[in-house]
Amino acid sequence: MDVVNQLVAQGQFTVLKQPLGFIKVLQWIFAIFAFSTCGSYSGMFKMRVECKNRTESNLGIEVEFEYPFRLHQVYFDATTCKGGKPDRSFLIGDYSSSAEFFVTIAVFSFLYSMAALSVYCFILEKYRENCKGAQIDFVVSAVFAFMWLVSSCAWAKGLSDVKTATDPERVITFIPACEDPENSCSEVYDAKVSGLNTSVAFGFINLILWIGNLWFVFKETGWMAALSGTYVPSQEKQPAPDTFAQGGYAQQDPYAGSQGGYQPEYGQQGGYNEEGGYSQGYEQQPTSYTNQM
Repeated sequence: MDVVNQLVAQGQFTVLKQPLGFIKVLQWIFAIFAFSTCGSYSGMFKMRVECKNRTESNLGIEVEFEYPFRLHQVYFDATTCKGGKPDRSFLIGDYSSSAEFFVTIAVFSFLYSMAALSVYCFILEKYRENCKGAQIDFVVSAVFAFMWLVSSCAWAKGLSDVKTATDPERVITFIPACEDPENSCSEVYDAKVSGLNTSVAFGFINLILWIGNLWFVFKETGWMAALSGTYVPSQEKQPAPDTFAQGGYAQQDPYAGSQGGYQPEYGQQGGYNEEGGYSQGYEQQPTSYTNQM
């Protein structure tokens, strides 16, 4: 408990309060419900056969079946109403493929959710580093969402077939003694399949959770910013500014000060005059000469 309290104080489990971690907890819980309600199921239904000769009647024929629902291996013994050895009959159908596929997806979802929660709680920074962890998480989550869709639909169809194959009114038709109108055959009670109905419901709940989780994982991948065009590339190196142009300085004459001390002042820019000569376009102010002795 001290270790858990310390981790909580350090903020290790704050991600569980966010949609990313909270939905993963729900996935972990409902995956347990899915494979436990289906994988641990065992049921039984009961029938009765009343023969014309009451001493040969069988009023309690119990038929038990369980996961993975290989019903063609399930048999029961019923009276023939003619004396002698009871007649053995088998149920029809093998629905193990859809049931085992459903349970397998639930178990792997449980394991992956537990591993993802460990990553969220203890190495969330590495998970978000370069978005690689989030991108892998998104791909795996998309695969699990698709697998939940396929397995839930397959198991829903398989469960419907299991109910039909274990219907006592249908199974009675397999008993040879019930073909004689002098004998009376009826069901005592049906098998309770409410747990299997719940497993199908948990399968589709898991499908909704995994599809909903895709959005929150997608926001961690960085693909949203790339699609919206908000990525700003690094700017190219700009040339050095022209300090003379920015400062407003006029270009100085390289020959200034070399003509005996007069300082010309510049006005307009130069150009060619009518005589073909070049004029520098400035007005020369009167100058003064100082004769040195």
